Amino acid sequence: MKNFFIILITLLGWTTYAQIQKGIVVDSDGNPVENAYINNTSSESHAHTNEFGMFSIDKTVAGNVLKVNALGFKKMNYTVSGSELRIILEDDVFRLNEIVIQAKLSVMNVISKIDLQTTPVNSSQEILRKVPGLFIGQHAGGGKAEQLFLRGFDIDHGTDIAISVDGMPVNMVSHAHGQGYADLHFVIPETVEKIDFGKGTYYANKGDFATAGYVTFQTKDKIEKSSIGLEVGQFNTLRTVGLFNLLGNQKTQSAYIATEYILTDGPFDSPQNFNRINLLGKYSAILDDNSKFSVSASHFSSRWDASGQIPQRLVDNGTISRFGSVDDTEGGSTSRTNINAAVSKPIDENSFVKANAFYSKYDFELYSNFTFFLEDPINGDQIRQKENRTIYGMNAELNKKTKLNDVNVLMQYGIGFRADATKDTELSHTLNRRTTLQQIKLGDIDESNLFSYVNSEFSFGKLMINPAIRLDYFKFNYQDKLTSDYKTQTESKIKISPKLNFIYSQNNNLQFFIKSGIGFHSNDTRVVVQNSGKQILPTAIGTDVGTIWKPFPKLIINSALWYLYLEQEFVYVGDAGIIEPSGKSKRMGFDLGLRYQLNDWFYLDADANYTYARSINEPKGQDYIPLAPDFTSTGGLSFQNLNGFSGGIHYRYLKSRPANEDNSIVAKGYFVSDFNINYKLKNISFGIAVDNLFNTKWNETQFATESRLKNEPTSVEEIHFTPGTPFFIKGKITYTF
Repeated sequence: MKNFFIILITLLGWTTYAQIQKGIVVDSDGNPVENAYINNTSSESHAHTNEFGMFSIDKTVAGNVLKVNALGFKKMNYTVSGSELRIILEDDVFRLNEIVIQAKLSVMNVISKIDLQTTPVNSSQEILRKVPGLFIGQHAGGGKAEQLFLRGFDIDHGTDIAISVDGMPVNMVSHAHGQGYADLHFVIPETVEKIDFGKGTYYANKGDFATAGYVTFQTKDKIEKSSIGLEVGQFNTLRTVGLFNLLGNQKTQSAYIATEYILTDGPFDSPQNFNRINLLGKYSAILDDNSKFSVSASHFSSRWDASGQIPQRLVDNGTISRFGSVDDTEGGSTSRTNINAAVSKPIDENSFVKANAFYSKYDFELYSNFTFFLEDPINGDQIRQKENRTIYGMNAELNKKTKLNDVNVLMQYGIGFRADATKDTELSHTLNRRTTLQQIKLGDIDESNLFSYVNSEFSFGKLMINPAIRLDYFKFNYQDKLTSDYKTQTESKIKISPKLNFIYSQNNNLQFFIKSGIGFHSNDTRVVVQNSGKQILPTAIGTDVGTIWKPFPKLIINSALWYLYLEQEFVYVGDAGIIEPSGKSKRMGFDLGLRYQLNDWFYLDADANYTYARSINEPKGQDYIPLAPDFTSTGGLSFQNLNGFSGGIHYRYLKSRPANEDNSIVAKGYFVSDFNINYKLKNISFGIAVDNLFNTKWNETQFATESRLKNEPTSVEEIHFTPGTPFFIKGKITYTF
């Protein structure tokens, strides 16, 4: 009988420890807290909350104590007393020692969360600079999408990086100016809640353009208080911004309107006359079953003049200043209207589905002159690129957690589509923006992309294995309006992209990873039909080996060795309306970053990125990839909540790099520092921001271009550049109510 009771007690103990507790973690306003870490002090079992704040933790019974911590909230101990747990966290100052390195493929997002907390963005350009190693450059008066650089790529305006906002794609396929054109200026910086990024080809839910990496932005579902702000600076710069809470602090629903208006002439001898207006309205609700629903509508429009890229020879001989121009009739206008609806619905504590549907109406007109009088010595070489576009699509994903014996399994099943239709996509030779001298390209484009993917994560204790596969189908249609006969040129293609990643978590402070995958970027529809479907979706094959490590509670270090191979491809040059072949290429490099919190107020950040980039089939010495950066670095010191003060100083460094294939022309590097300081007094905050604190002479964008001036007998190939902003100071004041 005694043995029977011992066995019975043992079985009851096993049953007790097999129990699973379900719960939710929310903030003081009832909003779900994502990525909170819950640890059972008795059984040592642990869990993380999903995007609904929900979690399930095994080996947990009444009386157990759960330690709960999340970034930006006070730690707490919670004693289990019932079957359904509701844990409410209080806001607190940001503390780096609260970060738990999770076994997730996107664990590096913790870096962007740190940076957003310690150095909030205050311009649309700074949004992209939050991605470590990503550099940007503007070369058309502020209204054009920035030129992007990442992992040894001159990405142009987005050819090799996938960018989205709230699940809505930003990149434009078969764009009038360039493939993958990504204009992020419709995002108001103050509305950004979260930045998610990843480098490489390893993510099943990221398809077209995700070769060097991806960046996704999530806007705020609610704002706690309304505010209005005014910024005034040099060069006739003015910015107003307003965020208006429409429903107060309700716990189940929220709505707000955000507005932004910008005027500036820039530092140029010929004023930019730049203006931009942004409007955003968003409504969000949490339903009775903890589902989340949101709908947003936004409109953006911009108009500007530009001085363009100027030849180095004119500056050297004193004909024009660094801020002068050869053709100041460049410039353009653009607008985008978006509607986006999203829903996230939990099915049970281990399953949920999320989906969004979007619609965009987009207009673009750009006037440029890169070669001056090379092609037309009488009228000049000005071109117009123009399009009217409609975009619509949908994304849906089912997430399901399960357990096979002792193996935790996460499955994600995704489907979606995107359709683009452009009307009168145009490239024309023009004079003074008014006269059309020749239509070079004119046609209608219809491009569709249907996709599905399966992503799985198998957790074997400390090891997580992540196999995944993605399937894409593309349909390309083009109607050339410069031919005498009506004909729709059409091509289609299927692309299969497998991924395989390994993540080993030694503990909550040390993680190693090996990532591998195949990705692609699509080519312009006009390339696809002209080349009879060859090289439609050039393949990219990548791998990363690295670690993320917290050697001390307030220091986090990330590092990675990586390699990326690109298949031969054909590139459509939108500025010339021609197809330019390029061969296979390889890139390999090393990323290193650190975040250190000196105390509750001061934070140090630094990133360094080295890349070796070469064309594979070209002779040695002729194999440089033009404008591919081989070393970049950013870093700085920031402070928050120090007796009402916040601010910091940050630098960015881009090393000199080849501007052509044999490195005979070099694009000069730069080292630029920015500074800002803010003071908050009750409901009013005052700030001063200084770009280029030390007034460095630097070139924001540079190209090796062959050009001819009006009175030159022959053309010259040399650096043509857009100057970087000189010392630029602006003051701002914000009232919160």
